[in-house]
Amino acid sequence: MPNSYHEATKHTYLSVRSGARQLEWSKMPKTFKIYPNSFPLKRLDLDKKIDRFIYLIGGITAKKVYPGVEYYLRTVPSAGALYPVEIYFQARDVKGFKNGIYHLSPAENGVRLLYEIKDEEGVEFHLKDKRMIKGFLFLFSSIYFRSSWKYSSRAFRYTLLDTGHALGALEASCHLYEHAFFILYDFDKKVLNEKFGFKDIEFFLSGAKVGIPQKKETNFFDLNLPFVDPTETFETNEVIQKSYLESLMLTGCKKEYRFPKFNFHKERFYETILNRRSIRKFSKLPIKSEEFEYIYQTITEPIPSDCDEKVEIYYIVNKVLGMKQGLYKNKELLKEGDFSQIARYLCLEQALGGDSAVTFFLTSNGNNYQSLYQKAGIIGQRCYLSSEYLQIGCSGIGAYYDDDVKNFLHSEDMVLYALAIGK
Repeated sequence: MPNSYHEATKHTYLSVRSGARQLEWSKMPKTFKIYPNSFPLKRLDLDKKIDRFIYLIGGITAKKVYPGVEYYLRTVPSAGALYPVEIYFQARDVKGFKNGIYHLSPAENGVRLLYEIKDEEGVEFHLKDKRMIKGFLFLFSSIYFRSSWKYSSRAFRYTLLDTGHALGALEASCHLYEHAFFILYDFDKKVLNEKFGFKDIEFFLSGAKVGIPQKKETNFFDLNLPFVDPTETFETNEVIQKSYLESLMLTGCKKEYRFPKFNFHKERFYETILNRRSIRKFSKLPIKSEEFEYIYQTITEPIPSDCDEKVEIYYIVNKVLGMKQGLYKNKELLKEGDFSQIARYLCLEQALGGDSAVTFFLTSNGNNYQSLYQKAGIIGQRCYLSSEYLQIGCSGIGAYYDDDVKNFLHSEDMVLYALAIGK
């Protein structure tokens, strides 16, 4: 399946020039899903560590106002600032939270209690491992129309990357507050979509355990949450719906139990998460080789999950002191030369691709589309944060000439993501 959807949503020189369309601003979807007041709201108190832990996964960090439009920036980047990802979690035996299922509501700087679980109830029932989790169990969903309104069928790629960004934000918050985590892709998403009342408008893509497994298993419970309209202007995209369903079945999954080892000073890293932004223009100044090494080491640390896919990292070095210009993979120089103009062209002729110090291309030939694409998003979030930590700019680039990138890399892999870093 992955190749059929991926092939159908490629960008080419001709498709970009012939496929332009006018945005219907009257149909622009809502940015926030807000449950009614019948569900109790708990405000997040950022003076409390546990509340900060939740906030850093998807909270609002800034607001930008343009004529007729307001944009809210969050702790995660999102293609077009459209934020298709919703975050739910179950809390069990967590101080300050009733045992229950919650929705993170960034617009209200709080969480809504959707269902108060009894002693042996829990979402764990729908996981492969049904043992109770003492702590948090997160679920990440996508409201794809927030992206497809602008990006049409290619939006499924962006919602997967954005969900990976959210998983990366969870990873960062876990590192900051010293919580172990394990990412989940292999669970009964279709049943949970139904129980959460999504009505084919929203669907789960991944989850994460942040807690300690108990000996006791959870029992079935009748969770039937009401439908809450998350967009008010939803339009079905059959290509995305079909691709989601076809990519649900996972095959040949390999578990990764190793944890990443990061080298961040905690207070500085907290400020980094809050201050992270996508750079819009580079000054074309070089970065140091040790700065590149720090970023590269961070993005290549293992990612614990129940379905780890191999993601290859190619990169074009344009301006790194002490490094030859050229195309690299895994620290090996594949071909030497000044490829800045080629990098610019490959990234849909965006200046960021060529003016950067380094432009990364993430690829994979894996079978499990949802997990491999979200892994690329996690790597992207690491790239954003480690660059910002060093006061280096970063911009994720989800649009590129797919086949031209493959030809330049001499790779048959699917191209998942491009990232440009520099000053």
